[in-house]
Amino acid sequence: MAPPVSELNNRAREIFRLVVEGYLASGHPVGSKTLAGTGALNLSPASIRSVLQDLQDAGLLAAPHTSAGRLPTEQGLRLFVDGIMQVAEPTAAERAQIERGLAAGGSIEAALAAASSALSELSAGAGVVMVPRAEPRLAQVSFVPLSPDRALAVLVSEDGGIENRVLELPGATPPSALEAAGNYLTRCLAGRTLAEAARDIRREIASGRSALDAAGRDLIERGLAVWSEDNYEQSGRRPVLIVRGQARLLDEAALGDIERVRQLLDELEGAEAIASVLDAAREAQATRIFIGSENRLFSLSGSAVIASPWRDGEGRVVGVVGVIGPTRLNYARVVPMVDFTAQSLGKLIASDGFSRK
Repeated sequence: MAPPVSELNNRAREIFRLVVEGYLASGHPVGSKTLAGTGALNLSPASIRSVLQDLQDAGLLAAPHTSAGRLPTEQGLRLFVDGIMQVAEPTAAERAQIERGLAAGGSIEAALAAASSALSELSAGAGVVMVPRAEPRLAQVSFVPLSPDRALAVLVSEDGGIENRVLELPGATPPSALEAAGNYLTRCLAGRTLAEAARDIRREIASGRSALDAAGRDLIERGLAVWSEDNYEQSGRRPVLIVRGQARLLDEAALGDIERVRQLLDELEGAEAIASVLDAAREAQATRIFIGSENRLFSLSGSAVIASPWRDGEGRVVGVVGVIGPTRLNYARVVPMVDFTAQSLGKLIASDGFSRK
């Protein structure tokens, strides 16, 4: 495990910072002669090499070749991002480019495509935007007896959609229990998604605060189980995922590591897999950074994901926007751009700036 940044002395910390920043800027390892030549350290190359070796022994740096200089490991990048990096605000030109794309008008899909394209152009990575599958807000729930040991559960959403599921009952369930369970769920679920209400319902039943009998409680538990997230996925509600700028990953620095880039491009073809990665950022309060093997999907290509949730006018998470690229992304510059794009998308949807085509 890499040491915390507080354990690095000032000299080691400064050399480590210069190596990481030099690598992120060029994509190439940074050597002691290069560091000595900057004049920022006032140290001989031999002294710098000694510190570089200590940082390598600590797991923060690696040497791809004997005399090729050092580059940060994934642990080193994580230490840099969490403890050393100074985030810069997006420039006026960057903010204008993002806002210009979103202000072009059109459908929601067009605005999301504009956001991902702008991020790709500004970051030199692949821009991604995801809107999770729509979870309907419910209006009514009812249970219709089919036989002594089966019932039809009917969910009616606020938009008029109807979904049915057949429930297997443990034994003869009286019609009164079916009616009571339907009324109870309608009261608890009305105006909410199933996911929002399920936890509160289970907590209320477990605490004994519900007025349901044992048959009603069992019926509700079976109803919640049959409408689990897996069932919603099977009903065809797939996330909207837009990826732009894959070609930007094929820059000059990538030519020496073309196999890694090929692997990344292959990974970007898996829409559902990428959606699962971005889904991990939905509950975050701010921008999240996944570096290399910290995310299983991109562990083979050694890539990085910078993602931020965007919210509607009521503060609910609507989707996730981000950048996917090599681990040498300019984190200090890309993180605030992703955050600004998420905020801009949130303001646009809050102001009803999308057409309803």
